[in-house]
Amino acid sequence: MSVDYEDATTLPVSSSKAPDFAPEQVSLFREVLGILNEHKVPYAVAGAFALHQHTGIWRNTKDLDLFLPSEHVGPAIDHLQKVGLECDILDPVWLAKARRGNYFVDLITGMSNGIVTVDRSWIDRSTPANILDIETRVLAAEELLASKLFVLFRERYDGADMVHVIYATRGRLDWQRILSLAGEHRELLLSVLALFHYVYPACGSYVPEDVWNKLLGELKQSVARPEPKTSFRGTLLDEKMFAIDVNEWGLPNPLLENRARNARRIERCPSSQNEDENRRAS
Repeated sequence: MSVDYEDATTLPVSSSKAPDFAPEQVSLFREVLGILNEHKVPYAVAGAFALHQHTGIWRNTKDLDLFLPSEHVGPAIDHLQKVGLECDILDPVWLAKARRGNYFVDLITGMSNGIVTVDRSWIDRSTPANILDIETRVLAAEELLASKLFVLFRERYDGADMVHVIYATRGRLDWQRILSLAGEHRELLLSVLALFHYVYPACGSYVPEDVWNKLLGELKQSVARPEPKTSFRGTLLDEKMFAIDVNEWGLPNPLLENRARNARRIERCPSSQNEDENRRAS
């Protein structure tokens, strides 16, 4: 297995090992990447490969995460089904899967809460990479960080990944881009920066002073003169942990509202729908 990245020598040294993929898994990953490249489907690799690109850290992973705009998932499914892969839309707001046997590739268009969505700028800003001997691209560090802002579940918290990205990029992040991606949810970004400062107290310069001032100023103003658009946002982070707030305490469920407002949903191409019908009929 070959994974070569540009500027890898600038990354912190890590003893972590590349995942030991099964041959069938490697074959599937290479096939999917090759097909999407051949048909010029815009995408960028995320997950463990992107984390390694920007931090030097390898993490075990069972799948290959590909980020792409929702309007390109249907054509991607169409191309992948034509070579015999099983494809399913698990959630039209954000997730489809392509599989062969026990192995699969995730086609991701954003976060399940409908707030962070992938558009063409994510692809245009991605970084060239060679993954499993396939020339491809991985998410830029800014988009990788933004994609993890809402991964705050009981069973999974990506805080370490986010502070590792900030540390390993050593002040080279485009903070205006990150602020733009965080949007009205910049308090979550501030919480990540507070975690970063706690973990790396000697590396405060990696986050510009004006970013600290902006985020701390917004928080201070919000506390002093609260004008919230909603009285509760817990389910945007984890609908299970905050279910009691909605089910028993009568608070609104912003998760449902945000998902309902998400206009860019995953839709199959007509040819993919026909393929599904033929497969079910057989």
